[in-house]
Amino acid sequence: MKICFMGSMDFAVEILNGLHNKYGVDLVVTQPDKPFGRKQKLKGTPVKKRAKELKLEVYQPKSIKRNYEQIIESDFDFIIVAAYGQIIPEIVLSHSKYRAINVHASLLPKYRGGSPMHRAIINGDEYSGVTIMYMAKKMDAGPILSQEKVKIENDDNVKTLENKLAITGKKLLLKTMDDILNGIVKPKKQNTNEVSFAYNIKSEEKLLDFTNNAKSVYNKIRGLYPWPVAEIVVEGKKIKVFKAIYNDFNSNNSPGTVYKIDKSGIHVQCLSGTIILEELQLQGKKRMDANAFMNGLGKQYFYLGKII
Repeated sequence: MKICFMGSMDFAVEILNGLHNKYGVDLVVTQPDKPFGRKQKLKGTPVKKRAKELKLEVYQPKSIKRNYEQIIESDFDFIIVAAYGQIIPEIVLSHSKYRAINVHASLLPKYRGGSPMHRAIINGDEYSGVTIMYMAKKMDAGPILSQEKVKIENDDNVKTLENKLAITGKKLLLKTMDDILNGIVKPKKQNTNEVSFAYNIKSEEKLLDFTNNAKSVYNKIRGLYPWPVAEIVVEGKKIKVFKAIYNDFNSNNSPGTVYKIDKSGIHVQCLSGTIILEELQLQGKKRMDANAFMNGLGKQYFYLGKII
């Protein structure tokens, strides 16, 4: 059995582990190293790091559309893709005995695209899940081989949901590969009437709007944590909001009003209910809890009666 694995993000690491433990992986394809941090040192993807630990061959084409020779020069039984990050050309998708297979972090046809976990949490969905599918030229549009639901808990964020989906995806992929090898898999076309998209998060989408209800604001904060992180703009400065809680209490104030500051955080009235900001980061400063923030520069930005 020869397997090529294509992946980059944390979600894909657990998939790689499962594949290698059961079948062995012959080639790992991942995104090129990118500058990271203040010193802009080159850093490899999580998948590259794990592949090196497993002593696997790694290929990092800058553009898979143009540089795919190292993949097609070998005959693979399976090409498995999970959170790779580039559009893969047809010549690669068709270059395996059993077609290229994708592990996608949503219940397709819902949330085709690059940010399905973010969108599911932001939209307040009760469930997310994993879809194993044959890959097609059109994004996330191939026939479905198997699916499994995963409940989104009220305190889940993108990272915790990713961890759960990765474990589910690993188990579901291995079972589905066994079904393919045994000739019992039954591909199912996606219902085009149920298609929705999870496009990558735009910069303006990170801004919080307290004229929405508190649960919606809370969902957006956890749906953008730990990346790319929700923001508010106060006195012309961006302030990242890493963590918050919400409750149903309503003060006699307009939405966006800071009506209380205490040890639990900064209380902001929403259209209905309250958001309590717990962890923040002022532009150019360190991340800190609300108490530390208010003991420093926070007083310039948050005070009773302030509308944000």
